[in-house]
Amino acid sequence: MCGRFVLVTDLTKIAEKFAVGKTSVDCKSNWNVSPGQYIPAVIWRGGQNILESFLWGLIPSWAKDPSIGNNLINARAETISEKPSFRAAFAKRRCLIVADGFYEWKQDGKKKVPWYFYLKSGEPFGLAGLYERWMSPDRKLINTCTIITTGANKLILPIHDRMPVIVPQDLERTWLRNDVEDSAALIAVLKPYPAEKMECKVGMGPEFAP
Repeated sequence: MCGRFVLVTDLTKIAEKFAVGKTSVDCKSNWNVSPGQYIPAVIWRGGQNILESFLWGLIPSWAKDPSIGNNLINARAETISEKPSFRAAFAKRRCLIVADGFYEWKQDGKKKVPWYFYLKSGEPFGLAGLYERWMSPDRKLINTCTIITTGANKLILPIHDRMPVIVPQDLERTWLRNDVEDSAALIAVLKPYPAEKMECKVGMGPEFAP
């Protein structure tokens, strides 16, 4: 799973990196982004990439109780086109959740030790995600999202058997465009990122700042 990640890159660089034409968020440096927080994600709308804020923990449009979002912080790539909670969003509401790195924990005796994973290039990247817009009983619209996971690559596997999907830059357009309806092409995006392009360190926090 992916339950914590890092976002410290400033908004200007994010906008440049993801060719964002419009933004409605204020990105603040965070070395411990967690479920239940609002996080920035890139979506495709009106012919351009837009950066919007989404609550991490997807609430399907049909949900009666928003607490379901607590259990939907991740979606498995292997079943994403079948699960009722995700299949509608997979078809039309895909996003890139911006991150600089992410954490996974390894059991060490009686405690769990965090490991930080990031790209060797030091660049921010887009995690494959889905988003929904949920209307509360009092008519308040809430934007929510989930991060898609897949099997771990060989760097992460000794720590955890799952990893978030990092979308290669040349496939970001395919993933974001809501007029792409070829399920096979979309599923093909959801592969483990090459281990040789990543690095890791033990621990968590701003001591990893470049």
